[in-house]
Amino acid sequence: METTAGTETVPRELVAVQELVNTIDLEDGNDQLDSPEALGRFLTGHGLLGPGEPVGQADLELAVELREALRAMLRVNHGEPLDPAALAVVNRAAAALPLQVGFDTDGRPVLGPGSGGCRGALAVLLAGVAQASAQGTWERLKACSADSCQWAFYDRSKNRSGRWCSMQTCGNRTKTRTYRSRRRGDPDPPGEPADKGQPAEKG
Repeated sequence: METTAGTETVPRELVAVQELVNTIDLEDGNDQLDSPEALGRFLTGHGLLGPGEPVGQADLELAVELREALRAMLRVNHGEPLDPAALAVVNRAAAALPLQVGFDTDGRPVLGPGSGGCRGALAVLLAGVAQASAQGTWERLKACSADSCQWAFYDRSKNRSGRWCSMQTCGNRTKTRTYRSRRRGDPDPPGEPADKGQPAEKG
């Protein structure tokens, strides 16, 4: 599902990345990737894997590891420091997903999977991240600042200051907790810094 705001949409190369991260709801624990078959349906539904192609338990474990590694990188996109452990996980997952440079029908270099099957499909996701980074859109894909949420959203604000997937839910809850903590004289709750601008809305 693409998130829209006016004429803006989530860039095509980031749609599957966003939706992979959002295959688990951290607040209620509902995980859509609860079996190799579920992973196969996800990849097939995004046109990354052909119908009936095999998906094994090792593929599922790699996909889940990649999902959480990408979530950690999305937290960096809204200003959190880079976690060396998360970086190691990203690089370990990437090393298992071969990518190669080819040329499209217009003679332009493109990054694509170095193999087929499930791992090739996951490699396409990483190629999308590289493409988005080159185009300057990767930094707009973020994880919600609310520690209990961390839902992936595309920040459409002009100054890229969005911090929450939804102002009505996570934004208001964060502001309320921060306000109450300050009235008690407590420091800001960990992982929930003071508001630095208008948050992006969840589409």
